[in-house]
Amino acid sequence: MSEPARASWLRPALTGFRDAAMLPAWVVGLSLTGVGTLARDSGFPVEVAVLSTVIVWAGPSQVLFFASIATGAAWSAIAVAIAFASLRFLPLTVSLLPLLRRPGQGFGQQLLLSHYVAVTSWVEGMRRLPALPPEQRVPYYLGFGNALIAISALCTYVGFHLAGVVPTPVAAGLLFLSPIFFIASMSAGARGWPDGLAIALGFGLTPLANWLFGSGFDLVVGGVAGGTLAFLLKRLAAARGGAA
Repeated sequence: MSEPARASWLRPALTGFRDAAMLPAWVVGLSLTGVGTLARDSGFPVEVAVLSTVIVWAGPSQVLFFASIATGAAWSAIAVAIAFASLRFLPLTVSLLPLLRRPGQGFGQQLLLSHYVAVTSWVEGMRRLPALPPEQRVPYYLGFGNALIAISALCTYVGFHLAGVVPTPVAAGLLFLSPIFFIASMSAGARGWPDGLAIALGFGLTPLANWLFGSGFDLVVGGVAGGTLAFLLKRLAAARGGAA
């Protein structure tokens, strides 16, 4: 890579790293301190706890992994459970990768980019990437994602060594930081009343979905149903406006 090309990659990558390190990465990282605590309680060394954050990069799946190990579950059952728990990232990946696709981009790079997809990187990517020139999006996203993982790994390390020190209410509050930040970022990125309506309907329908389908699918069903209803209402409003 030539010097100008390297500079054109480095600048947006550093900008992405900085933007993530300003707040989003710490929100995600603090919510993962509990993973380090759980790993220690399960008898794993700190290296395994940190490595799980770097490789798995999904708090619920990491909790499922360490909790299943602690209960003596079979490795095959653990692998299947984590795979199903990670299916929630599929629609996020499908909607985000088109913003990162570039001419000549190979499958390997797309696979690498998909590894960084998480709730925070998705909502921030959907909010920030469209405003960037297409050639800057991949380095910016990689810088942003690497900041998320690096700081999360650091917080996992700290959480491992703070096991038994942090009071339970504080640990629960840290876990709650991530969904609060996700809701705030998603609301800030709403474009017009249909997006706001989709968010509101998703929240309103999730308890009903929980009652009908259980806690395993309530968020997915509530979100899809809310988004679909908002989309249909937007089309209906547009049709009526055109008819008028």
